[in-house]
Formats: sequence, structure tokens, C-alpha cells
Amino acid sequence: MPVKMSESDKEDLHITWMAHAIQLARRSEQSDEVPVGAVLVADDQIVGEGWNQPISLRDPTAHAEILALRQAANRLDNYRLVDCTLYVTIEPCTMCAGALVHARIKRLVFGALEKKAGAIVSSAEVLNNPNLNHRVEVVSGVLAEECGALVRSYFQLKR
Repeated sequence: MPVKMSESDKEDLHITWMAHAIQLARRSEQSDEVPVGAVLVADDQIVGEGWNQPISLRDPTAHAEILALRQAANRLDNYRLVDCTLYVTIEPCTMCAGALVHARIKRLVFGALEKKAGAIVSSAEVLNNPNLNHRVEVVSGVLAEECGALVRSYFQLKR
């Protein structure tokens, strides 16, 4: 019989995986890309990870979330990623939110809000569309200050 995790244990787990996503976001920053990192977890194991690379890969879809989903689909040999949790440093955009639905991701955990392009709670609520055939559980605000600071400092240097 599976052991039910306490809320405190879940929160600790979210912090651990988000810290890993932050490390991945720093890889983006080192390549002069917007610092966003994502890690996809199943059964407490990493099945996919990614960091923003649209400039270096010359691919407008090379967002951290999409790259993590692609890696996991290849690793698990299935485009359906049920029972997986995606941890991402910034609220996903519309494209990434749609990909979460198509992949049948169980849970999305994100750090900071993205007021302009965030499609989960900020500028749109894509996952709340009643016509969608899959629901993604959402947890927001995990290490939000640290996640947001990465992006703010990146853009301050750019200005």
C-alpha cells in the first residue's frame, strides 16, 4: 500500500526539484538566453530536463518546458507523460501550456509569475479552458523570489 506524503514533505520535494530547475535556468543565462529551466519528474526520478535555447538552436519552440517534454517522451518511449510532474522556474506560455495538456502531464509546479506571457494565471488561463479533455494540477510560487530574480537580473543587464 502506498504511503501518503504529508503536505510538508510535498513542499520539501517541490523545493528540491525547483532548485534543480533553477540550476538549469542558469545554463540558459550562460548562453545568453532568457534564464528558464524545467525538470520533469516521475516516481521521484528525472525523466527529462531542459533550459531555454531558442536562440542557440534557432528554434522558436525550444523553450525549457518543450525540451524537457521531448527528452522525457524519448526516454519513456511514449508521447503521453502521465503521472509526471513538470517543475519550471517561470509560468509557462501558451505554447508550453498546450503541450502540457497534449502530453497529459499530471502536475505543473512553477516558480515566478510571468505577467506578460504567462498562460496559467497571469495573462491567460489556458489550463482552465472547459473544452480541454485533460486537467493539469497546478502549484505556483515555489521559490518564486529566486526564480523571478534570475529573469529580472538578466533583463537589467540587457538594458
